[in-house]
Amino acid sequence: MKVGIIGAGESGLGAALLAKEKGYEVFVSDYGTIENETKEILKKYNIPFEEGGHDVERLIQIGFIIKSPGVPETAALVKQLRERDVRIISEVEFGYKFYNGNVIAITGSNGKTTTSGLFFHLLKTAGLKAELSGNIGDSFCRKIIETDSDFMVLELSSFQLDDIDEFKANIAMIINITPDHLDRYEYNFAKYAQSKLRITENQSWEDLLIINGDDQVILEHLKSNPTNARVLKVGLEDFKHGIFSKDGNSKYDLTLKGTHNLLNASLAVKASRALGLNEQDIQKGLSSFKNVPHRLEHIARINGVDFINDSKATNVDSAYYGLTSIQDNIIWIVGGADKGNDYQQILPEVQSRVKQVICLGVDNQKLIDTFSSVVSKIDEVKSTDDAVRMAFAFAERGDTVLLSPACASFDLFKNYEDRGDQFRRSVLELVNRKK
Repeated sequence: MKVGIIGAGESGLGAALLAKEKGYEVFVSDYGTIENETKEILKKYNIPFEEGGHDVERLIQIGFIIKSPGVPETAALVKQLRERDVRIISEVEFGYKFYNGNVIAITGSNGKTTTSGLFFHLLKTAGLKAELSGNIGDSFCRKIIETDSDFMVLELSSFQLDDIDEFKANIAMIINITPDHLDRYEYNFAKYAQSKLRITENQSWEDLLIINGDDQVILEHLKSNPTNARVLKVGLEDFKHGIFSKDGNSKYDLTLKGTHNLLNASLAVKASRALGLNEQDIQKGLSSFKNVPHRLEHIARINGVDFINDSKATNVDSAYYGLTSIQDNIIWIVGGADKGNDYQQILPEVQSRVKQVICLGVDNQKLIDTFSSVVSKIDEVKSTDDAVRMAFAFAERGDTVLLSPACASFDLFKNYEDRGDQFRRSVLELVNRKK
């Protein structure tokens, strides 16, 4: 059987390797330039590929396509394939065909990386054979090839859920749904929300759906589109005084800070208890967890100025959490590829906390127009080196330089990790110069 794969990033490469292992005749097609390391791997496994464009007719003739999540529906190739009724699925859908363990799928506009990482850590702390994949680290397909696990924790974006067919989670979690990636959904929030909620569409009564019980978007959607899964709600009442043991007698210690992280931890704890983890292991995991890079990651303190990497904040709601985690005197590095963002909702926080805005992006006019009314100093740069140098030159002892972009990274960087890594390097180079 033949399969065509669009996109040669991590998802596309993982799908290609798994398809090859399962006996498919594989062809990889990328509109851009394929990284040399990826080319060498494809050559090693005798997988033909093309770059710098698509052989449309060849892909149509193959008739079965795995589409990488970064490829939008509006791409000319995807439109042509749809018009010819070519079957298109996502990488996680393809991986699901070959995975026999328990699937825990986690989505949300904000917090899904933290929640996925924490839940994975809780499983590992309890001694279970678990892996973490999806929108974080190695792709689902690659994990299937390289590991043997009983539990697969998948962080899933709306893009990965768009092209599922039979994919089903034993436990699904929806943390929240707020406006994000609207440029991919015709600037229609309802379409984006529907995409997120596909995570539960194939669940049955045997499966569990854990949701943020205070999120009205989730609640309203489930009213009109009831799920077959058992539903467990987690709300502020469950954690406003902290997270307690199941018997309520002891309050757990958490390494995570902030109300939003109490929600993330509560969801992970509920899922852990549903799987039968004991309270001792849960407490051990909560108190030993270290959050992933790029999410409020403290890089350094230089002459009394803190530098924090929050590159994972790729939407306005996530940037709000970054801003509100710091009291005031923020030099805010913001910007990138706008996704239909509404910055008005964070104007009060910016006005009360931010003393300088540094726009790190190709087109910053929307940011300048929005924030010039509440912040007197706004500058533009095109690199993290320039952003860090400018921020430090303006900063005073006690200030915080916060990279929390509220935007996608694809205008200047490969992805948010690349943006965060470059920021970290720039800060550490500054550290070395100041020694």
